[in-house]
Amino acid sequence: MSTILQSATSALNLMTSADAVLWAIVARSLSVSALACALACGAGVLLGAWLGVARFAGRDGVLAVLATLLALPSVVVGLGVYLLLSRSGPLGGLGWLFSFKAMVLAQTLLVLPVVTALTRQVVEDAERMHGEQLRSLGAGTLLCALLIAWDERYALLTVLLAAFGRAVSEVGAVMIVGGNIDGFTRVMTTAIALETSKGDLPLALGLGMVLLAVVLLLNLLITMLRRWRERVDGAAIGAMEMAA
Repeated sequence: MSTILQSATSALNLMTSADAVLWAIVARSLSVSALACALACGAGVLLGAWLGVARFAGRDGVLAVLATLLALPSVVVGLGVYLLLSRSGPLGGLGWLFSFKAMVLAQTLLVLPVVTALTRQVVEDAERMHGEQLRSLGAGTLLCALLIAWDERYALLTVLLAAFGRAVSEVGAVMIVGGNIDGFTRVMTTAIALETSKGDLPLALGLGMVLLAVVLLLNLLITMLRRWRERVDGAAIGAMEMAA
């Protein structure tokens, strides 16, 4: 028990004293995850919105593949990216392996199915209520998808936050393609694994506390957005009823 208390006290000291090593790792981790989420959301929201509205042969098969990708372990994604970027791989000439870019690519591919699947569900639920009206006004599939996605933009913000939480808390993919190089590709999750194995519990605990704080903040933001949206929707319904 005394070891745990000493390690926790030392971890708090590292956090409050603005330890350069700890906060450099935190900044790098947040940068990788933020950029990966931005790239994944740019493609995932568009693809998910289209899947939520489009009806085509083989759609159920596509959705089944998408659901499978949601359960894909991060180490498998890391292995796939490693094979692509290795010297003998098709993208080996880029020289990205064991770099910041490789970690961003791995997390982008990991988060993309999450964003696509959640966006598809949000848009499909909304399409059941507004799709026929939009089509009667002449909106095609793509325009209908974009309009519904814009109307559900606040719900989609929760998707983006959930995707960031998924990215920042994963360890397998970035460990494989980044190499966990000190000062270059070491992020919070990989540093926690390494420092724990080395017995440096204060740094591992400090990074763990920061990571928990980030995830807690994301969940609080998601809850606030949902409640705010409920209030906005309730006010809009109330105004329509009064006008009627």
